[in-house]
Amino acid sequence: MKIGIAQINTTVGDLAGNQTLILDAYNQLVKEGAELVLFPELAICGYPPRDLLLKSRFSDDAEATLKTIASKIESVPALIGTLEVRPKDASGRPLYNALAWCEQRAIQTFGRKCLLPNYDVFDEERYFEPAQAPNIYKWKGLKIGLSICEDLWNPERIANNQAYKTDPIETFEREGIDILINLSASPWHCHKEATRTHLIESVSKRLKCPVIYCNSVGGNDELVFDGASFATDKNGTLIDSLPSFQSALKVIDLADTRKLPKPSNQEPQSVLESEVSVGKIKDALVLGLRDYAQKSHFQKALIGLSGGIDSAVVAAIATQALGKENIIGIAMPSEISSAHSLSDAEALAKNLGIAFQTLPIKETYKTVESSLKESFKNYQRDVTEENIQARIRGLFLMALSNKYGALLLTTGNKSEIAVGYCTLYGDMCGGLAVISDVPKMQVYALARFLNKDGVCIPENTIEKAPSAELSPDQKDQDSLPPYPELDAILNHYIEDGRSRAEIIARGFDSQIVNSIVKKVDQNEYKRKQAAPGLKISPLAFGVGRRMPIVQKYTN
Repeated sequence: MKIGIAQINTTVGDLAGNQTLILDAYNQLVKEGAELVLFPELAICGYPPRDLLLKSRFSDDAEATLKTIASKIESVPALIGTLEVRPKDASGRPLYNALAWCEQRAIQTFGRKCLLPNYDVFDEERYFEPAQAPNIYKWKGLKIGLSICEDLWNPERIANNQAYKTDPIETFEREGIDILINLSASPWHCHKEATRTHLIESVSKRLKCPVIYCNSVGGNDELVFDGASFATDKNGTLIDSLPSFQSALKVIDLADTRKLPKPSNQEPQSVLESEVSVGKIKDALVLGLRDYAQKSHFQKALIGLSGGIDSAVVAAIATQALGKENIIGIAMPSEISSAHSLSDAEALAKNLGIAFQTLPIKETYKTVESSLKESFKNYQRDVTEENIQARIRGLFLMALSNKYGALLLTTGNKSEIAVGYCTLYGDMCGGLAVISDVPKMQVYALARFLNKDGVCIPENTIEKAPSAELSPDQKDQDSLPPYPELDAILNHYIEDGRSRAEIIARGFDSQIVNSIVKKVDQNEYKRKQAAPGLKISPLAFGVGRRMPIVQKYTN
């Protein structure tokens, strides 16, 4: 059988636009010989629709869109991720997360999602009713298992002691199926593809049938979907795949006995893994930024260039995402700024070919300081005066963003944001935090990766000691431990959820651990007011981490 996979980039709420994407992809794949065409989870309305589902007409409009699409599907069936409106008198929630089997100009059946994720960035129990069992649909003498995303993940949850009450795979195994279809909207994070591939290969072996996995691609708010759809044969062997981080259409022939080539091992595996991993982070950030900007109707982006590595990496990623003609870099030197901070920023702009402006803040700072002189007369100089500089820069950047209609990108990394080494209403101003989920050492790795094919980020920017340059001779390490140590502690505390005692037991200095954990907890109020950030780790700040601002628990 030849199965067409439509790895399409939908936009949440754009019912008309998604309809066009679906029909164009369907017609193209049928023309290429597909006998069955698959679309991602909730392709009709985009994923995740969140509280759009609570709007009075949204589900009815999505249902009408599906019926319009179904009326144009002829003899080649299309399986489309959609909302299914439940009967008004049904108990429970009003919607199913479903897939519609469309054929002969009508909806023939629905497959409903059984397992509704309600962790990390997922809130599906808020909106959907779970199906009690998956649909096994008979078509042309075949028994086809219909599943949606999380329905395949129960074996992984069991391994982590988080099992659901039902197991769709168990049902498929008991009933016996010939093919398993999975429509997915699986957000990407580092190394997820390996877990996902292993899981689906294991399911294929368990069911002794091919599995065809169709994943969404693109960015919606903070989430990035990588696509990377693929198919396995009945032995769990990968037989064909689609690219990562780009829209793609492909017809996969399940009768094709060729196998995907194994990756070359000419270099040490650790080097390969490192470079591949950093390359995927870069691709995810480029796609996430491009879609966030374009789906929000921004053509241009604006970045404050400090001469430091964070703003340099953000500028390089933005240039790849939106094109050099659409990026504006702004240097805002103060009396404290070093000469190299301005020259490095200018060199970066020249290397990238982006527009560049210099707006000194020295006189503005003097004016503000003079205005506050009487109010501050009984107080010593402290971090307040440092933050005024950052807030003047935020003011300038937001003014330019408004005037130019350009999306302002913030440049703080995860390490700094975690410990509050950032200024609220200063360098935190902006519409999107591009690297807020990228730890500092990973930022360095990204910079070197971006320079792989020629220098775009000046070497001095990478080599010099990082500094906020808000006081004379200031260095980040004056206030923070070395970044390798800081990143390791933060990973244990934030992503792994370990206590102070557990982290200290791993060999870290107790005074440093206690200081860092205290900083993380005390700066929740800043993160709650931060720009949305692109998620590339298993646990990012934002919707996936919901800590109270006011709390007294310390562990």
